[in-house]
Amino acid sequence: MKQPKSMGTLKRSDETTPLRVLSKTIEATHFNRVRLALRRLGRPLRVELPAHRGLEVVLDNQMWLCVDGLHKDLPILAWRSFDTAERYGLHEPVDCELCLYHSHAGLIMGSALEQLSEALAQRLAEEAEA
Repeated sequence: MKQPKSMGTLKRSDETTPLRVLSKTIEATHFNRVRLALRRLGRPLRVELPAHRGLEVVLDNQMWLCVDGLHKDLPILAWRSFDTAERYGLHEPVDCELCLYHSHAGLIMGSALEQLSEALAQRLAEEAEA
């Protein structure tokens, strides 16, 4: 059975060694929006980042992988290892690992998350209207 493009991309990122791994904290609003989108829109979910030409994020419960869609889904960065065990409320941020796969990934890591959250808010609003 052929896998969807998104699933193949996620598996390939597991096989790629990151250049750098950082400890990060994701704001509750961003994390909750992604989780809500995965529940309502299905998974894996592929989202374009309009402010970053060619970049897309493939979302799943275990990893949010930012890829360069113009270059055969080359991994750029990924948020993974979400620590929700110590999270007692939806208002609390979530600790995770940020894996950098590209030498310039650090330049977009903050804006990519903002763009992802905005794009998901728009898609969820469109889905609610339908």
